[in-house]
Amino acid sequence: MISNISEPPSADVVRIGSCTVTLSSREVTVPGARRVRRVRRLTPKALGVLKALLRSPGAVVTRDELFAEVWPDTLPTNDVLTQAVTQLRKAFASDDGDGTAYIETIAKTGYRLLVPVRMLADESVVPAPAEPDVAPAANAVTPVPAPTATGAAPASVRSRWRRHRRYVLLAVGLAMLVALLVMAALLLQRPSAEPTSSGVLEDGSRVIGSPQRPYRLITATAGFETYPTLSPDGSQVAYEADSSARNGSTVKVQTSGNAPARLLAETPDGYSDRFPNWSPNGRDIAFARFGPGASCEVLIASATGGAVRHVTRCDGTELLSFDWTPDGRGLVFGSLAGAHAYRGIRVLDIASGRWTPLAYQVAEDSFDYAPRYSPDGRWIVFVRNPQIGDLWRLPASGGVPEQLTADSAEIRGWAWRSDSRHIVFGRRVDSESRLYELDTQNRTLRDVGIDDAQSPAVSRHNEMLAFVHRKAQFGLFRVPLKDGQPGQPQRLFPSNGRDGQPMLAPDGRQLVFTSDRSGNYGLWWADLTRPDSLRPVEGLRPETRQAADWSPDSTHLLVSGRDAQANPVIYEVSPRDEQVVALPVPVAQPLQALYGGDSDHVLIVDRDARERLRLSLFDRRQSPWRLLASIDGVSQARFDRSAQRVLFTRLSAGGLWSVDAQLSTGSIQQVSEDRPSRWRYRTWTVARDGSVDYLSNGASCATLFSRINAGATRTEHCLDVDRLSAGNGFSAQPDGSALYVALAVADGADIGVMPLPEAPVAVFSAVSNALFLKGK
Repeated sequence: MISNISEPPSADVVRIGSCTVTLSSREVTVPGARRVRRVRRLTPKALGVLKALLRSPGAVVTRDELFAEVWPDTLPTNDVLTQAVTQLRKAFASDDGDGTAYIETIAKTGYRLLVPVRMLADESVVPAPAEPDVAPAANAVTPVPAPTATGAAPASVRSRWRRHRRYVLLAVGLAMLVALLVMAALLLQRPSAEPTSSGVLEDGSRVIGSPQRPYRLITATAGFETYPTLSPDGSQVAYEADSSARNGSTVKVQTSGNAPARLLAETPDGYSDRFPNWSPNGRDIAFARFGPGASCEVLIASATGGAVRHVTRCDGTELLSFDWTPDGRGLVFGSLAGAHAYRGIRVLDIASGRWTPLAYQVAEDSFDYAPRYSPDGRWIVFVRNPQIGDLWRLPASGGVPEQLTADSAEIRGWAWRSDSRHIVFGRRVDSESRLYELDTQNRTLRDVGIDDAQSPAVSRHNEMLAFVHRKAQFGLFRVPLKDGQPGQPQRLFPSNGRDGQPMLAPDGRQLVFTSDRSGNYGLWWADLTRPDSLRPVEGLRPETRQAADWSPDSTHLLVSGRDAQANPVIYEVSPRDEQVVALPVPVAQPLQALYGGDSDHVLIVDRDARERLRLSLFDRRQSPWRLLASIDGVSQARFDRSAQRVLFTRLSAGGLWSVDAQLSTGSIQQVSEDRPSRWRYRTWTVARDGSVDYLSNGASCATLFSRINAGATRTEHCLDVDRLSAGNGFSAQPDGSALYVALAVADGADIGVMPLPEAPVAVFSAVSNALFLKGK
């Protein structure tokens, strides 16, 4: 318990200085700030610190008191408190400020709130802190007269104030007493509640229970239920479900309540049924069936069960996507790979089997995924390159594509609302996925307010939302390798947070990774020979989609991140010295950075003004940096120091390519035809001898380890039968003796349902990259 601090305010909306804080939603509204940054979201730990400071504005709250309240029953470091205070200051900061005017650091002691506080619910005023050189009497309230236009009250005003102060104070005291009496009378009239099993709090109020979620989960198994689709009236949900009794998945149908699920169709042994899509009239469900030898076909079954009919083949494909046409007579397909490859969007007439390509401009290195007609049939929206993608729109009859978002994000499913104007989509943010709602007309966006959510589906008639709720926790593991075979994974730095992207330095001793273990998502560093050296790297916010890259001498890191205005930036970090420098990278939207043959040459993956991804080589010894060479269509790159070459993946196809250190186009050659896959384009690393280690998954093994060598026989070993690996980066010991991998320690996915509220007034700008920066 915090000593000498009164009870916290009961109001939900609090005015703190010039900012407004809504405690229940953890939102801070900053007047006068840029529109995209006016509303900011606090982490739960930062909000806990704020509540403690609110109990006694102007008074010092010690670090020990804050630890006892916000981090009870744990042994936190000073860093977690520092991060929470830093986030509070950023939340309160104006466009040209840093927020230190709100919260003062008392050296070696704690913190105090420096601004007036007002509870907006009942208009009671918490006294503003006195000036540092004034010692106020205990519990005294000292109102401050309004300043003149020059900022200082005249002497006559101050004189009159001193003469009448006692009467003003008496009037204020009487008003507060009357208010308390009225509140007490109202409370006495309220009917008494039955006691609950939870007991009674120390202040005498009864515990009612945890707040209700806006959604409910209709599945509750230890496995994975994914890819939901809703009947037009929202009363039933079809989804993909894995089975503990067999390898592979099936499609199940269930009411939006908690009734038992039923199989849509019998799935043959050795096959998996995936990607269900409900027809507009509610009678049929289309789905894909995958089998041995990379076989694939799209099928249609009656929603009530019965015979299954064939629609088309899709053998050898990955990233398969399709949806119904508004009249229910056809299916619209995204770009297709494999034996029936096609670049662009096509419509298949089910009755005749005739394909009709959509007339629009298709980017050469792009993969157009998940096309869906708007309910009114006027538009088609799709995701261009879902690995590093954005939402695009074009007229249903074809035409010029129009970009709706501009963040090169990892899009995780999307759906139209029935008004044909708003879109709900999933997007990876920091260590989780969240749902956002986009207004396609004015390009504004809001957070739907659901943690750990993706793959949304919306019913056509009554705005019912279904989504995948996946709250996975990933931990760091060291996996020993002997003769190219993985041994038993060993856990590193256990925590209750989500760890990822472990990158080992060339010296084999230092490790950096991303984690939300302190409550905030950030970069962490440790010397593996000294486990107690683990600490966060302050002064930057890393980007989820790309891992850090070490310099050849193990002294520096290149880290993709965001600045205070949410613009993409490349940082150079000296983790031992705790130095962070934003680099003057001469590109507008850098996505990845890595060192070339030496620290003077830097490779940058960026998206240019024509929305193309490219890999560029810069000499940074000159200002501005000098561009030496570039290659288009690169999604991920790694530098192979053993062979002085660059290995890279492409957006347009699965597989791996290499090019010399100077990016000479004549030296480009393909290393692997199908690995890495398009979707797992980041789960590979360069081994000491120049071979490539790759992680994937299979029906009988959650994490498969394989080594890619040009022309060599392919070998696979099961690294972990049950635990999936993270899809955003891992690294290898320089001597080839171990891997450093993020594996799931708690996982599973369920289907959630909820009615969507009416489309809201715009809150954020969807064009700005700031729309996705949400602290957790």
